[in-house]
Amino acid sequence: MTAPRACGAGPDAARWPATPDRPSSDRPVSERVYRATNVLGRAALRLLAVDTRWTGLEHLPTSGPVILAANHVSYPDFVLVEQVAVERERYVRFLCRHDVWNVPLVRTAMDRMQHVPVDREAPAAAYLKARRLLRQGDAVGVFPEAGISWSWTIRSLMPGVASLARETGAPVVPLAIWGSQRLWSVGIPDPRGRKPRPSLRRRRRVDLSFGEPLAFSAGDDLTGFTRRLGSALTEQLEDLQRLPHHVPTPGQRAPWHPAHLGGHAPTRDEAAPYDVVPRAAISPTWGPTWGPGRGDEPSGAAPASPAGS
Repeated sequence: MTAPRACGAGPDAARWPATPDRPSSDRPVSERVYRATNVLGRAALRLLAVDTRWTGLEHLPTSGPVILAANHVSYPDFVLVEQVAVERERYVRFLCRHDVWNVPLVRTAMDRMQHVPVDREAPAAAYLKARRLLRQGDAVGVFPEAGISWSWTIRSLMPGVASLARETGAPVVPLAIWGSQRLWSVGIPDPRGRKPRPSLRRRRRVDLSFGEPLAFSAGDDLTGFTRRLGSALTEQLEDLQRLPHHVPTPGQRAPWHPAHLGGHAPTRDEAAPYDVVPRAAISPTWGPTWGPGRGDEPSGAAPASPAGS
């Protein structure tokens, strides 16, 4: 892995990437709103001194249609991606859960930035809008796991990315994100029914790895392409999870780290009751294959809520 570039407010961090210097009157409304929300997101990350690093950003083209297919480990993932992608002068249009639009102010901002609401019960409208954005040359961001994986592995993937790539010819850039799960993610509610809250601990490290683009070729089908994507994401994610600053220290309780790499998150099998996976998702042929009762779990691994410090 090449040395990561830095952005954020960590001790060794470079300055945040600059956005294009066109006069504001020449920018479309969506770009102006995007820039404004990026300033707010950047301020929040600086307040917490989040040290964001990335590698492989050169794989994200500076123009033309492209699909960013990312794993999903925390609620602020899309904010982190936006902060980095702007260095390539890309304003990524994300497919997001439709209930985010329930808050009027948020709905206005999301619409102005041309993000796409996804209703899992009726996803066709989101697919058609994403296809239209790609055909007009936009960058579209997708979390193909359709949710946050409780085991911190790449779970079943939806075939929508493959279908969009087939129809539009857009390259797919696999994007692995790691570290943000310690900012704010899913978790089993406590005895009072309270869900995990955002962590206010400062100087968390977050890494993003942009992989080489995948092209949908004549010999591909939706399942085969999706499995290629799953394998690429798994390799990139595990490279990040093995970085020394992300590895738990000896004796440390680490529900925020995958069990097969020495952490205490639920295994895939243990996470299955919590992972709400759509029926159309393609089951993984990638990642760890062990599970409870097979006798090959890492020593000391035990099921736990993924939330934790």
